[in-house]
Amino acid sequence: MSSVDKGREATTPLLDKEGQWDGEFTEDGSLDFHGRTALRQSTGGWRAASIVFGVKSLEGLGYYGVATNLAMYLSKVLHQDNASIAKAVTMWTGTCYFTPLLGAYIADSHLGRYRSTLVFALVYFIGMIVVTLSAFVSLLKGGLSESALDIQKFVFYSGLYLIAIGSGSVNALLLPFGADQFEDGSKVEREKKASFFNWYYFSINIGGLISGMLLVWMEDNIGWALGYGVSTMFVAIAIGMFLAGTPFYRLKRPSGSPIKRLVQVTVASVRKARIAVPTNTNLLHEDQFGDESPAGTKKILHTDGFRFLDKAAVAIPTDVENNSSPTSSNPWMLCTVTQVEELKILLRFVPIWTTGLIYSIAYAQLNSTFVEQGSVMDAKVGPFSIPPASLFSFEVVSAIFCVILYDKFLIRLGKKYIGNGRGISELQRMGVGRFFMILSMAAAAILEWKRLSDLKQGKTLSIAWQLPQYFLLGFSDVFNFVGMLEFFYSEAPDSMRSICSAFCLLSVAIGNYLSSFVITLLTAVTTRGGSAGWIPANLNEGHLDYFFWLLAAMNALSFVAYIVFAQRHKPKKVIYTLA
Repeated sequence: MSSVDKGREATTPLLDKEGQWDGEFTEDGSLDFHGRTALRQSTGGWRAASIVFGVKSLEGLGYYGVATNLAMYLSKVLHQDNASIAKAVTMWTGTCYFTPLLGAYIADSHLGRYRSTLVFALVYFIGMIVVTLSAFVSLLKGGLSESALDIQKFVFYSGLYLIAIGSGSVNALLLPFGADQFEDGSKVEREKKASFFNWYYFSINIGGLISGMLLVWMEDNIGWALGYGVSTMFVAIAIGMFLAGTPFYRLKRPSGSPIKRLVQVTVASVRKARIAVPTNTNLLHEDQFGDESPAGTKKILHTDGFRFLDKAAVAIPTDVENNSSPTSSNPWMLCTVTQVEELKILLRFVPIWTTGLIYSIAYAQLNSTFVEQGSVMDAKVGPFSIPPASLFSFEVVSAIFCVILYDKFLIRLGKKYIGNGRGISELQRMGVGRFFMILSMAAAAILEWKRLSDLKQGKTLSIAWQLPQYFLLGFSDVFNFVGMLEFFYSEAPDSMRSICSAFCLLSVAIGNYLSSFVITLLTAVTTRGGSAGWIPANLNEGHLDYFFWLLAAMNALSFVAYIVFAQRHKPKKVIYTLA
């Protein structure tokens, strides 16, 4: 018997002992790369998490090196028209936020997060190589024939969509993989995990900021091939860094198809529709902790609500195969309480996630109407001329500042006055972020009203007046998005943590699509009778302020609904086996 196994044997079974996990080995079922129980001191923690931060920043440098300037490449190099560019960029961006579901499913069901991250990172890298090679073709002197240009487009888009598949999946996997480096059952490590989500978001913004300042300049002033080549190099370094950290990682086993487990609960509850649920919920079926239960096995305690689903855990004589025991029952007829609660958790996510779609519609204005508003303002700020799109950097800077403020100041206040070790709760944090979004939209509306009023007097407002709405949006993003990531990870069933993290990214994609739909609908309604509408080609003839007020109102109503849902939300409660 190995020393690790001896250590495991010496651990006595124990339930509800959160905050006291301090032995030599991890107690949450995590393993090292060799498949042995992970040693607490030499794996996981901030050392492993810091590697994840570095990988995320480098990966972000590569992604934004392509994404930020994509429209210009399609225009200048591939000679596409504006309509084609808008469609291409939208479709590709949407794909980047939908593919996380693919990577998350494969990780949770089959390969695990470590191997899945590595596989999709390699797909990502291949895509970057293809895009870079395509850019080198544009260096040919004398231009390209029409047929050669078509071939270049095919090659470029092939690489582009490989990037979408790879980067989107990596985005869904890196965050839960990094969070896995901290034990939920340890109070000390759980507090560190709260900071992890802050610094993970920080690393995202660092990658985007450096990319916008360095790689975009290289592409515009030196050459696309060099810019893409450097982006590809950053992705290669990210993969190397991820592999180098292997000895320090804590790994979780994949638990099989989570979708199958959810479908089994649904089928079993429908089959037993006429069976009453016992008043004493202790009578509901649950696998008991046994001598063979793996370390870190969790059971989710029963909660009220969605009582119909409890029918799936009601044991009747016909459930037991061969008249043996419930452990040999048909899983399509009898499910455990834990299995039923997993489905309940997902159902409770739905209203929280749905209200987030309204938030995402407003956030989509960062790269659209905010830029359009700045384009009709005075770009001169002292001796400098500020491009409207560059104000995005101020949103990033404010987000970075907010992360530092929250982690270094607000969490300490939380420890001192709230006593939970992580500041305000995830739901409270999301609420603060959504309130800031209302303020950001209101600030944009007031500025547009002031701009139109001054325009009638022959005055042009400085673009610097947009900074408040950008700063408010940055603060909003940190509170809401980081809170949402932490909430969906922490509350998700262990078997679906990657998938639930992917749903956060999915809300961004749907929000962008809904923003386009809302603008299209408003244009159709407000241009009736020959009116210029709220958002015409010439904003000086429209009422963009009305649109911002509409978004502020929509987010205010969504905020009220969110408060109601958040107050009613029931967090999961688990018990562990340490044997």
